[in-house]
Amino acid sequence: MSNRLSIALGTVAAGMFAIASTAYAQAGLQSSDLLKLRSVSGVQVSPDATRVAYTVDNNDGGGRPYGQLWVMTIADGKTVRFGAEKESSGNPEWSPDSQWIAYSGRVADKSGLVIAKPDGSGARWLADMTGTNAPLPGSGRTVAWAPDGKRIVFVSSVPGPETADATGDPVVITRYLYKPDAAEGMTHFNDNRRLHLFMVDVASGRVEQLTDGVYYEHSVDWSPNGQEIAFLTNRDADHDEFFNYDIYAIKVADKSIRRVTASESNEYRPRWSPDGKMLAFEATKRGLTDRETTMEDTHAWVINADGTSRREVGVIDNRQGPPEWAPDGRALLFTVQSRGSVGLYRVPLTCGAAPQPCPAERIVNERGSVGGFSMSKTVLAYTLATPTDQAQLYIAGRKMTDLNADLLRGKRLADVESFTFVSNDNKFEVEAFLTKPLGLADGAKYPLIVNIHGGPHGQQGPAFNFKNQVYAARGWATLMVNYRGSTGYGQVFADAVFADQNGNEGQDVLYGVSAALRRSPWIDRDRLGVEGTSYGGQLSTWLITQTNIFKAAIPTAAITNIISYNYMTYYNQYEAMEWGVYPHQGNLMDTLLQRSSIRHVANAHTPTMLMHGENDNDVPIAEAEQFYIGLKDVGTEAVMVRYPREGHGIRESKHVVDSIDRSIRWYEKHFSSPKS
Repeated sequence: MSNRLSIALGTVAAGMFAIASTAYAQAGLQSSDLLKLRSVSGVQVSPDATRVAYTVDNNDGGGRPYGQLWVMTIADGKTVRFGAEKESSGNPEWSPDSQWIAYSGRVADKSGLVIAKPDGSGARWLADMTGTNAPLPGSGRTVAWAPDGKRIVFVSSVPGPETADATGDPVVITRYLYKPDAAEGMTHFNDNRRLHLFMVDVASGRVEQLTDGVYYEHSVDWSPNGQEIAFLTNRDADHDEFFNYDIYAIKVADKSIRRVTASESNEYRPRWSPDGKMLAFEATKRGLTDRETTMEDTHAWVINADGTSRREVGVIDNRQGPPEWAPDGRALLFTVQSRGSVGLYRVPLTCGAAPQPCPAERIVNERGSVGGFSMSKTVLAYTLATPTDQAQLYIAGRKMTDLNADLLRGKRLADVESFTFVSNDNKFEVEAFLTKPLGLADGAKYPLIVNIHGGPHGQQGPAFNFKNQVYAARGWATLMVNYRGSTGYGQVFADAVFADQNGNEGQDVLYGVSAALRRSPWIDRDRLGVEGTSYGGQLSTWLITQTNIFKAAIPTAAITNIISYNYMTYYNQYEAMEWGVYPHQGNLMDTLLQRSSIRHVANAHTPTMLMHGENDNDVPIAEAEQFYIGLKDVGTEAVMVRYPREGHGIRESKHVVDSIDRSIRWYEKHFSSPKS
């Protein structure tokens, strides 16, 4: 065959491939479809079990996604929205008689704590509710009704003793924890405002402050007898340096406070039992639990109201979500992460004469992820994200909302299949999820994007992934590997990344790529890309210093220098938790440098587009800046994309669309035409 004919046929083939890719994109999801997607969160069934309140999360605003409160009548499915169009509202809590809803919203020109009738009428503003940008992960309820329905306890903030100095000219920093929450994205420093408990009389609107001081109180729940309010706080002397929530209770009559738990570990989200004799909560056991990401799986626990007889409920070797009481008080309901999915479980407190852990019943066992849930009488409502849709409202297994029906109608969605492989050191079976490209044809070759999750203590699975579906619509496959350190595979697996960052978990990802190539001959090994956010960004930068198999990389919010990161992040105990000692102790700093991608940047030859939020206080943007200059010095093609008003990760809807479009163009630029 002559060169001219070969070139001509290659041009035709490339043109036909481009036409086919365009056709797939039109048949599947496109980046701009994100602005139309909606999902459900914040589910609350009314005490009389006739209605359910829930929040619809929207992407069509000018900035970040916003929520709107809706109420559905269960019998006929009729719904009403609270507030004006595109007006934010949410965080619903029913009054004990089901006649009112307290929520965060707006009435006229006032925003804060609002109450309204279930049909949205009679809306009345009760009190200001201000927050803080301080990093307080694991916070629970901010509003709770008294059992008599006459008072509401809520969480709001007041200035702390450092607030004036830290916002002056010059700015004076005195706190160890001087940076704001990771996702906040609008400021550089902790506002030092303290969260406290307030109580409002519903009839008169009179507000009374219940707590004060330099500590943070939150995660409230009112006791069934109306005498006490449970809450979380960390009252250790070094509460900035050591993260240790405990459960406390305040007596409403005289504001006296007693401590319920006193452990080295963390307690989260306490809830009174229906009879007021116990508290259920989420907790860890280990002495050092980091603010942002926890190597130890949280489990469901109960304790007597007087602080005695603390015990774990059931024995499930996987990460569990916040527990809720069954209406009869005989069991707990909570979510459990398992092999890429999140199910809903019910565990009885007693199951025989002798004290023993009770067997768990999985009551929602769908392929996907259960989010929020609520149960009243016999009515169970929950949100579920499936492989074909974002989270929708379900009641007793029946899908009650279909918010994306118009958008998804006529759209093709890619299949997601799982497979397992043996790790490089023969210690673990590792699971991966492969999203296939649309229009998969015999004999054709397709690019593969490796999408690495963050954490590292998190998981990916079959639930709807918008970006993966956009890639699939272009004829690209996506691989997600739940490498060691991931949750959903037991505590031993989650612990396996300890003292081994950028080590064998990176090999798990590469072994996952090799396994996918072996199992799916249609994957084009000459068109491989890699991307990820946070720890996924860290592994993306690390892997391109260890291998040249990837043609393009897109790390987002990536840690590239573990040493500088440790001293600039807002949660400085992370490396101590992940390695067992602080970086300055022993020879750990030498090890951290060796495990940092910046140390090996001379080996990075993959064209790289770094994405980062300008005000990321989790992984400061200096991490991207260092690697960007390093790549430039090496002579490797590099671009840095900086998103204003963003913290850790990219959240503004238009920024997300822009990042997807840029990613597509980056891969298209560096993926050669398929071989004929």
